[in-house]
Amino acid sequence: MNPITLFLAAAFALAGVAVGMLVSQILAVPLVVVAVIILLSLKMANAWEKFVILRAGKLQSVKGPGLFAIIPVLDNVTAIIDERIQTTAFNAEQALTRDTVPVNVDAIIFWNVHDAQKAALEITNYRQAVDRVAQTSLREMIGSSMLGALLSDRKSADEHLRETIGQKTAKWGISVTSVEIRDVAIPEALQDAMSRQAQAEREKQARVILGSAEAEIAGKFVEAAQLYADHPAALHLRAMNIIYETTKERGTTILIPTSMVDSMNPVVALALAGQTAPSAATPAKPIAPGD
Repeated sequence: MNPITLFLAAAFALAGVAVGMLVSQILAVPLVVVAVIILLSLKMANAWEKFVILRAGKLQSVKGPGLFAIIPVLDNVTAIIDERIQTTAFNAEQALTRDTVPVNVDAIIFWNVHDAQKAALEITNYRQAVDRVAQTSLREMIGSSMLGALLSDRKSADEHLRETIGQKTAKWGISVTSVEIRDVAIPEALQDAMSRQAQAEREKQARVILGSAEAEIAGKFVEAAQLYADHPAALHLRAMNIIYETTKERGTTILIPTSMVDSMNPVVALALAGQTAPSAATPAKPIAPGD
Protein backbone atom coordinates (compact mmCIF):
# COMPACT_ATOMS: atom_id res chain seq x y z
CA MET A 1 0.00 0.00 0.00
CA ASN A 2 1.36 3.40 -1.02
CA PRO A 3 1.66 6.24 1.52
CA ILE A 4 -0.63 8.62 -0.36
CA THR A 5 -3.53 6.17 -0.30
CA LEU A 6 -2.94 5.42 3.34
CA PHE A 7 -2.84 9.12 4.23
CA LEU A 8 -6.08 9.98 2.40
CA ALA A 9 -7.91 6.93 3.73
CA ALA A 10 -6.76 7.65 7.26
CA ALA A 11 -7.76 11.31 6.94
CA PHE A 12 -11.33 10.48 5.86
CA ALA A 13 -11.62 7.72 8.46
CA LEU A 14 -10.52 10.05 11.27
CA ALA A 15 -12.86 12.73 9.99
CA GLY A 16 -15.71 10.23 10.05
CA VAL A 17 -14.89 9.19 13.58
CA ALA A 18 -14.73 12.83 14.70
CA VAL A 19 -18.04 13.68 13.03
CA GLY A 20 -19.68 10.61 14.52
CA MET A 21 -18.53 11.52 18.01
CA LEU A 22 -19.22 15.25 17.83
CA VAL A 23 -22.10 15.66 15.39
CA SER A 24 -23.95 12.58 14.20
CA GLN A 25 -23.14 8.98 13.40
CA ILE A 26 -25.27 9.17 10.28
CA LEU A 27 -23.03 11.87 8.82
CA ALA A 28 -19.95 9.85 9.72
CA VAL A 29 -20.96 6.87 7.56
CA PRO A 30 -20.29 8.55 4.17
CA LEU A 31 -16.83 9.64 5.31
CA VAL A 32 -15.94 6.10 6.39
CA VAL A 33 -17.26 4.72 3.09
CA VAL A 34 -15.12 7.22 1.16
CA ALA A 35 -12.11 6.15 3.19
CA VAL A 36 -12.73 2.50 2.29
CA ILE A 37 -13.21 3.34 -1.40
CA ILE A 38 -9.98 5.33 -1.46
CA LEU A 39 -8.16 2.44 0.22
CA LEU A 40 -9.43 -0.03 -2.38
CA SER A 41 -9.31 2.07 -5.55
CA LEU A 42 -6.42 4.52 -5.39
CA LYS A 43 -3.15 2.95 -6.53
CA MET A 44 0.30 4.33 -7.21
CA ALA A 45 2.99 2.87 -9.47
CA ASN A 46 6.64 3.78 -9.19
CA ALA A 47 8.64 5.05 -12.16
CA TRP A 48 9.86 1.54 -13.05
CA GLU A 49 6.54 -0.29 -12.50
CA LYS A 50 3.55 -1.14 -14.67
CA PHE A 51 0.23 -2.42 -13.28
CA VAL A 52 -1.71 -4.86 -15.47
CA ILE A 53 -5.42 -4.46 -14.70
CA LEU A 54 -8.20 -6.92 -15.55
CA ARG A 55 -11.87 -5.93 -15.44
CA ALA A 56 -14.20 -8.85 -14.99
CA GLY A 57 -11.47 -11.20 -16.20
CA LYS A 58 -10.61 -9.21 -19.34
CA LEU A 59 -7.69 -6.90 -19.96
CA GLN A 60 -8.75 -3.39 -19.07
CA SER A 61 -5.48 -1.42 -19.21
CA VAL A 62 -1.85 -1.18 -18.20
CA LYS A 63 -1.30 1.67 -15.75
CA GLY A 64 1.76 3.45 -14.43
CA PRO A 65 3.79 5.17 -13.37
CA GLY A 66 1.99 7.58 -11.03
CA LEU A 67 -1.39 7.68 -9.30
CA PHE A 68 -4.44 6.02 -10.86
CA ALA A 69 -7.78 4.67 -9.74
CA ILE A 70 -9.53 1.38 -10.34
CA ILE A 71 -13.09 0.27 -9.74
CA PRO A 72 -13.24 -1.87 -6.61
CA VAL A 73 -14.58 -5.41 -7.05
CA LEU A 74 -14.73 -5.12 -10.88
CA ASP A 75 -11.06 -4.30 -11.46
CA ASN A 76 -8.22 -6.48 -10.32
CA VAL A 77 -4.47 -5.78 -10.46
CA THR A 78 -3.27 -9.12 -11.78
CA ALA A 79 0.43 -8.31 -12.09
CA ILE A 80 2.95 -5.64 -11.12
CA ILE A 81 5.77 -5.67 -13.67
CA ASP A 82 9.23 -4.31 -12.89
CA GLU A 83 10.71 -2.86 -16.09
CA ARG A 84 14.21 -2.32 -14.73
CA ILE A 85 17.13 -4.40 -16.00
CA GLN A 86 17.24 -7.74 -14.21
CA THR A 87 20.12 -10.20 -13.81
CA THR A 88 19.81 -13.97 -13.77
CA ALA A 89 22.70 -16.35 -13.14
CA PHE A 90 22.55 -19.75 -14.82
CA ASN A 91 24.92 -22.63 -15.48
CA ALA A 92 25.39 -25.91 -17.32
CA GLU A 93 27.10 -28.78 -15.50
CA GLN A 94 28.84 -31.67 -17.24
CA ALA A 95 27.73 -30.48 -20.67
CA LEU A 96 29.55 -32.13 -23.56
CA THR A 97 31.17 -29.99 -26.21
CA ARG A 98 31.28 -30.91 -29.87
CA ASP A 99 34.56 -32.77 -29.31
CA THR A 100 32.99 -34.68 -26.35
CA VAL A 101 34.71 -32.84 -23.51
CA PRO A 102 32.64 -32.37 -20.32
CA VAL A 103 32.65 -28.75 -19.13
CA ASN A 104 30.96 -26.70 -16.41
CA VAL A 105 29.94 -23.24 -17.62
CA ASP A 106 28.67 -20.37 -15.47
CA ALA A 107 27.02 -17.36 -17.13
CA ILE A 108 24.83 -14.38 -16.34
CA ILE A 109 22.09 -12.75 -18.42
CA PHE A 110 20.92 -9.11 -18.33
CA TRP A 111 17.30 -8.62 -19.42
CA ASN A 112 14.29 -6.36 -18.96
CA VAL A 113 10.56 -6.34 -19.67
CA HIS A 114 9.66 -4.03 -22.54
CA ASP A 115 6.00 -5.10 -22.86
CA ALA A 116 4.26 -5.53 -19.49
CA GLN A 117 1.06 -6.82 -21.05
CA LYS A 118 2.77 -9.76 -22.78
CA ALA A 119 4.90 -10.57 -19.75
CA ALA A 120 1.76 -10.78 -17.57
CA LEU A 121 -0.60 -12.55 -19.98
CA GLU A 122 1.51 -14.62 -22.39
CA ILE A 123 3.36 -16.69 -19.80
CA THR A 124 2.75 -17.83 -16.24
CA ASN A 125 6.12 -16.95 -14.67
CA TYR A 126 8.37 -14.97 -16.95
CA ARG A 127 11.32 -14.92 -14.51
CA GLN A 128 11.42 -18.71 -14.31
CA ALA A 129 10.97 -18.93 -18.07
CA VAL A 130 14.00 -16.70 -18.69
CA ASP A 131 16.11 -18.93 -16.45
CA ARG A 132 14.98 -22.15 -18.19
CA VAL A 133 15.46 -20.74 -21.68
CA ALA A 134 18.93 -19.48 -20.76
CA GLN A 135 20.00 -22.90 -19.47
CA THR A 136 18.75 -24.82 -22.50
CA SER A 137 20.30 -22.31 -24.91
CA LEU A 138 23.63 -22.56 -23.07
CA ARG A 139 23.64 -26.35 -23.37
CA GLU A 140 22.79 -26.14 -27.07
CA MET A 141 25.62 -23.69 -27.65
CA ILE A 142 28.11 -25.88 -25.77
CA GLY A 143 27.07 -28.96 -27.74
CA SER A 144 27.70 -27.19 -31.05
CA SER A 145 31.04 -25.63 -30.07
CA MET A 146 34.57 -27.00 -29.93
CA LEU A 147 36.39 -26.69 -26.61
CA GLY A 148 39.15 -24.52 -28.08
CA ALA A 149 36.67 -22.04 -29.54
CA LEU A 150 34.70 -21.96 -26.29
CA LEU A 151 37.83 -21.10 -24.29
CA SER A 152 39.41 -18.61 -26.69
CA ASP A 153 36.46 -16.77 -28.26
CA ARG A 154 34.00 -15.97 -25.49
CA LYS A 155 32.73 -12.79 -27.12
CA SER A 156 31.30 -14.77 -30.04
CA ALA A 157 29.71 -17.23 -27.63
CA ASP A 158 28.19 -14.37 -25.61
CA GLU A 159 26.73 -12.77 -28.74
CA HIS A 160 25.36 -16.10 -29.98
CA LEU A 161 23.64 -16.70 -26.63
CA ARG A 162 22.20 -13.19 -26.56
CA GLU A 163 20.65 -13.59 -30.00
CA THR A 164 19.34 -17.10 -29.30
CA ILE A 165 17.76 -16.26 -25.94
CA GLY A 166 16.44 -12.93 -27.21
CA GLN A 167 14.58 -14.59 -30.08
CA LYS A 168 12.84 -16.97 -27.67
CA THR A 169 11.88 -14.34 -25.08
CA ALA A 170 10.78 -11.58 -27.47
CA LYS A 171 7.27 -13.05 -27.76
CA TRP A 172 6.93 -12.71 -23.97
CA GLY A 173 7.74 -8.99 -24.05
CA ILE A 174 11.27 -9.51 -22.71
CA SER A 175 14.44 -8.05 -24.22
CA VAL A 176 17.89 -9.53 -23.60
CA THR A 177 20.51 -6.82 -23.14
CA SER A 178 23.61 -9.01 -22.91
CA VAL A 179 24.91 -12.42 -21.87
CA GLU A 180 28.31 -12.93 -20.25
CA ILE A 181 30.07 -16.25 -19.70
CA ARG A 182 31.86 -15.96 -16.37
CA ASP A 183 33.75 -19.25 -16.18
CA VAL A 184 34.43 -22.39 -18.20
CA ALA A 185 35.72 -25.24 -16.01
CA ILE A 186 37.22 -28.41 -17.50
CA PRO A 187 38.38 -31.64 -15.74
CA GLU A 188 41.75 -31.48 -13.98
CA ALA A 189 43.16 -34.37 -16.02
CA LEU A 190 42.37 -32.49 -19.21
CA GLN A 191 43.90 -29.32 -17.78
CA ASP A 192 47.17 -31.21 -17.16
CA ALA A 193 47.12 -32.64 -20.69
CA MET A 194 46.49 -29.20 -22.20
CA SER A 195 49.29 -27.73 -20.09
CA ARG A 196 51.74 -30.38 -21.29
CA GLN A 197 50.63 -29.83 -24.87
CA ALA A 198 51.14 -26.08 -24.58
CA GLN A 199 54.58 -26.62 -23.03
CA ALA A 200 55.54 -28.99 -25.84
CA GLU A 201 54.41 -26.46 -28.42
CA ARG A 202 56.51 -23.74 -26.78
CA GLU A 203 59.57 -26.02 -26.68
CA LYS A 204 59.06 -26.91 -30.32
CA GLN A 205 58.85 -23.25 -31.27
CA ALA A 206 61.97 -22.45 -29.23
CA ARG A 207 63.93 -25.22 -30.98
CA VAL A 208 62.77 -24.04 -34.40
CA ILE A 209 63.89 -20.50 -33.60
CA LEU A 210 67.24 -21.78 -32.27
CA GLY A 211 67.77 -23.90 -35.39
CA SER A 212 67.01 -20.95 -37.64
CA ALA A 213 69.50 -18.82 -35.69
CA GLU A 214 72.18 -21.53 -35.94
CA ALA A 215 71.62 -21.83 -39.68
CA GLU A 216 71.91 -18.07 -40.10
CA ILE A 217 75.08 -17.96 -37.99
CA ALA A 218 76.60 -20.84 -39.96
CA GLY A 219 75.90 -18.97 -43.19
CA LYS A 220 77.65 -15.90 -41.84
CA PHE A 221 80.63 -18.05 -40.82
CA VAL A 222 80.82 -19.50 -44.33
CA GLU A 223 80.82 -15.99 -45.82
CA ALA A 224 83.56 -14.91 -43.36
CA ALA A 225 85.67 -18.01 -44.18
CA GLN A 226 85.44 -17.29 -47.88
CA LEU A 227 86.43 -13.67 -47.30
CA TYR A 228 89.39 -14.66 -45.11
CA ALA A 229 90.50 -17.24 -47.69
CA ASP A 230 90.55 -14.61 -50.44
CA HIS A 231 92.16 -11.97 -48.21
CA PRO A 232 94.72 -13.42 -45.72
CA ALA A 233 95.55 -9.93 -44.46
CA ALA A 234 91.99 -9.63 -43.21
CA LEU A 235 92.42 -12.81 -41.16
CA HIS A 236 95.65 -11.42 -39.64
CA LEU A 237 93.93 -8.16 -38.74
CA ARG A 238 91.08 -10.08 -37.16
CA ALA A 239 93.49 -12.17 -35.11
CA MET A 240 95.29 -9.05 -33.93
CA ASN A 241 91.99 -7.49 -32.96
CA ILE A 242 91.04 -10.57 -30.96
CA ILE A 243 94.37 -10.43 -29.11
CA TYR A 244 93.89 -6.75 -28.40
CA GLU A 245 90.35 -7.23 -27.11
CA THR A 246 91.46 -10.03 -24.79
CA THR A 247 94.41 -8.09 -23.37
CA LYS A 248 92.61 -4.82 -22.62
CA GLU A 249 91.88 -5.82 -19.05
CA ARG A 250 94.72 -5.53 -16.56
CA GLY A 251 96.14 -8.64 -14.99
CA THR A 252 95.15 -10.86 -17.93
CA THR A 253 97.48 -13.63 -19.06
CA ILE A 254 97.05 -14.87 -22.64
CA LEU A 255 98.72 -18.02 -23.97
CA ILE A 256 99.14 -17.85 -27.75
CA PRO A 257 100.24 -20.92 -29.71
CA THR A 258 103.52 -20.50 -31.62
CA SER A 259 101.88 -21.61 -34.84
CA MET A 260 99.39 -18.76 -34.54
CA VAL A 261 102.19 -16.24 -34.08
CA ASP A 262 104.12 -17.71 -37.01
CA SER A 263 101.08 -17.47 -39.24
CA MET A 264 100.94 -13.73 -38.75
CA ASN A 265 103.01 -11.13 -40.50
CA PRO A 266 106.67 -11.41 -39.39
CA VAL A 267 106.78 -7.76 -38.42
CA VAL A 268 103.79 -8.26 -36.16
CA ALA A 269 105.36 -11.36 -34.64
CA LEU A 270 108.54 -9.46 -33.88
CA ALA A 271 106.54 -6.65 -32.36
CA LEU A 272 104.67 -9.05 -30.12
CA ALA A 273 107.94 -10.74 -29.14
CA GLY A 274 109.49 -7.38 -28.28
CA GLN A 275 106.49 -6.51 -26.06
CA THR A 276 106.68 -9.74 -24.12
CA ALA A 277 110.47 -9.72 -23.57
CA PRO A 278 111.53 -8.27 -20.19
CA SER A 279 113.34 -4.98 -20.21
CA ALA A 280 116.25 -6.51 -18.28
CA ALA A 281 117.08 -8.75 -21.23
CA THR A 282 118.03 -5.75 -23.41
CA PRO A 283 121.86 -5.32 -23.31
CA ALA A 284 123.01 -2.04 -21.86
CA LYS A 285 124.89 0.33 -24.16
CA PRO A 286 128.51 0.69 -23.15
CA ILE A 287 129.45 4.10 -21.87
CA ALA A 288 132.46 5.59 -23.62
CA PRO A 289 135.13 7.25 -21.56
CA GLY A 290 134.53 10.91 -21.06
CA ASP A 291 130.72 10.72 -21.46
